[in-house]
Amino acid sequence: MKFEDLEVYKLSMDLSDKIWNVVLRWDYFQKDTLGKQWVRAIDSVSANISEGFGRNTFKDQRSFYYFSRGSLCESKTWLEKAKRRNLIDEENYKALLDDFNVLGIKLNNFINSVTKLMNAPTK
Repeated sequence: MKFEDLEVYKLSMDLSDKIWNVVLRWDYFQKDTLGKQWVRAIDSVSANISEGFGRNTFKDQRSFYYFSRGSLCESKTWLEKAKRRNLIDEENYKALLDDFNVLGIKLNNFINSVTKLMNAPTK
């Protein structure tokens, strides 16, 4: 299996593309302040999944998946700020929030599965 085949990776890539397209429509100040940080945070989700996948031990992998989850939480904060500052409308906000919640659940399940593998007895 390749990391590109992981559902959690695909979902994170799709969400980062959606956010990129939102931020592209903003003016310079909005992009330079909130936009850059939001894009960097959401891009880190898939980047950490792929980096973790390339590690040799489940413990190392899980560390990067935790970083990924942290970046997802940070990115959700930028979503909230974008909404509060009227940079996205209610419809887009709700759609993105749904995507964040689905990805969060999938990422937690993925981390739990790696933890089970990490804790499985070796023969």
